[in-house]
Amino acid sequence: MNVPLVVADSVTALPAEARGAVLVTGSHGGMIAAHYAISAGVRAAIFNDAGRGLDDAGIAGVVALEHAGMAAAAVAHTSARIAVAADTLARGVISFANAKAAALGVSPGMTCREAVERLAAASMPTGELPAQRESRMVFAPATVSSASVIGLDSIGGVQPTDAGAVLVIGSHGALHGGDPASALPVDAAGAFFHDAGIGCDEAGVSRLPVLNARGIPAATVDYRSARIGDARSMWVTGTLSRVNAASSERGLRVGMRVGVAAAMLASALTPA
Repeated sequence: MNVPLVVADSVTALPAEARGAVLVTGSHGGMIAAHYAISAGVRAAIFNDAGRGLDDAGIAGVVALEHAGMAAAAVAHTSARIAVAADTLARGVISFANAKAAALGVSPGMTCREAVERLAAASMPTGELPAQRESRMVFAPATVSSASVIGLDSIGGVQPTDAGAVLVIGSHGALHGGDPASALPVDAAGAFFHDAGIGCDEAGVSRLPVLNARGIPAATVDYRSARIGDARSMWVTGTLSRVNAASSERGLRVGMRVGVAAAMLASALTPA
């Protein structure tokens, strides 16, 4: 069977060719990423495990896809740079495979390339995932003296109107394909990302210096303190693992709770 391979840095923007293909993506293997993959009609998929983290959120989508009939796996975050699919394919080592993938011979310790060959024999999924919850929320509305604080489960949900807001984003803090242009599509008053375990070559925090150069305070949340792909979890229990210079100048520190840090950034500016 001649099954195409699609290699995509982010599962949020898959090409039409992904339908029926085996997907290797730089995205984490959380629930929101799984929804993107099954919506695109992929046959099987390999993600980054993002260190697995709190509640095993980094592979929760891989597990859920099994029940939708999709063979899926994840590579170890220490084996390849998250958000860089070519590196995932070249250096990735499987850390977890769901039962559908395991039945095809995919197992921990296998290279990503070998896993792709096994997944080419996968049947197309016929099931569905549970309905996706609302992935955009307002944690604090704008006032005459502070910017709004917006929560987003994925950077794919950022809108032009989010410029000037403080954004709590469930996505990893890695540049897609290492491209600085992917750091953040708007000039926010501040941004928080998940560190995805930081991982190989510290890719999980690579957005921070790029945003610092743009004058945007930014920080990442420790993967052990909050679920990746879940802005609510970051807001409730997240603690900072890395801060860029622009956020440090505004008083943010490693170990600070996200809610406290976001309030500090929001109050530093008055919305236009």
